[in-house]
Amino acid sequence: MTAIAFHASHEQIHPRALLEAVCHAEQVGFDAAMCSDHFAPWSERQGHSGFAWSWLGAALQATGLSFGVVNAPGQRYHPAIIAQAIGTLAAMYPGRFWAALGSGEAANEHVTGDAWPRKDVRNARLRECVEIIRALLAGEEVSHDGLVRVDRARLWTRPEQPPALVGAAVSVETARWCAEWADGLITVNAPTEHLRRMIDAYREAGGRGPVHLQVHLSWANTQAEAEAIAYDQWRSNVFAPPVCWDLATPEHFDVVSAQVPMSRLAEVVNISADLARHTAWLEDYINLGFDQIALHHVGQDQRPFLDAFGTQVLPKLPHP
Repeated sequence: MTAIAFHASHEQIHPRALLEAVCHAEQVGFDAAMCSDHFAPWSERQGHSGFAWSWLGAALQATGLSFGVVNAPGQRYHPAIIAQAIGTLAAMYPGRFWAALGSGEAANEHVTGDAWPRKDVRNARLRECVEIIRALLAGEEVSHDGLVRVDRARLWTRPEQPPALVGAAVSVETARWCAEWADGLITVNAPTEHLRRMIDAYREAGGRGPVHLQVHLSWANTQAEAEAIAYDQWRSNVFAPPVCWDLATPEHFDVVSAQVPMSRLAEVVNISADLARHTAWLEDYINLGFDQIALHHVGQDQRPFLDAFGTQVLPKLPHP
């Protein structure tokens, strides 16, 4: 069966309210959770960006859910520090934590003042970081001189079993590349045929482990309200790579998204006041073979969404 998770969006919600939301998600029947890891929101209207790693410790303690996080090691985060963070959470909460690793976006990474590398360089840097993190979690002392540098690093607190390091991808090509190194795959909602090609590419290239899907959605009691929520909060997120990778500030995203039509937004967010329609979308994703689907209601008030989906959507889906 497919686990149905709650996605905690740090860009949109104060961390205290987000902790209350994930606790409520567990109470209404969600099986798991995951969160973003941003330094800045995608829009000034979103208005938040709490530190994911301190929040994860609180969330794992406050619930019995498993958690994942999407992280970009190599620039804002040194891979030895991320290995220590992963290792500590996995040691404290065995079997309940995983991390997805990606090459990042300038909106978060430019804060270091370092140059934003080309995509091929970022991918090469990510591979170095993955190998460094794996070696540290395995108990090795690591020294490395490459796109990142490490000097005699060793983790003194480690989990008995290293958690999964999942590859983040939005294209078929990247999904195939992730199969070389990842313990699983995570992507975002897209037309079902594209998602099928991504899963097939990952598996055919030897990809192992679970496949995860993050679903952006907007629900409210009326269609107009669902559309207004999505337009206010998520129209800055409609841009395909390389635009979403390379813009640097929330102001940039707000300028370029000022005239986004609702039809374009509906291509990346499942927008409907009809809970049966949302259920059907999720059934389609489940039928593709995803092991976990994380639901991200793009509004800032999570409780109405959680209550509605907990009572009228989750019971209709095959999940644990």
